[in-house]
Amino acid sequence: MEATLISQGFDLMLFGMGTVFGFLTLLVGVTHLMSLSVNRFASSASDDAELSKPVSVAASINPELVSAIQLAIDKHRGR
Repeated sequence: MEATLISQGFDLMLFGMGTVFGFLTLLVGVTHLMSLSVNRFASSASDDAELSKPVSVAASINPELVSAIQLAIDKHRGR
């Protein structure tokens, strides 16, 4: 009786671990394929002239706003 119970437990453990291993292997494979496809489409989209233009944001930054944000960060950190 005890040998069959241990055998059943061992079979259940192997089935469960095999299922988890198979699912995780499938998940890694699908994630890798999705990453390859996104990189392929992103590299073709980045060749467009509109996306390769440099964007200048420095002219639109308000120095008073920057100092207010820095003061809030310093106060939050307890300086």
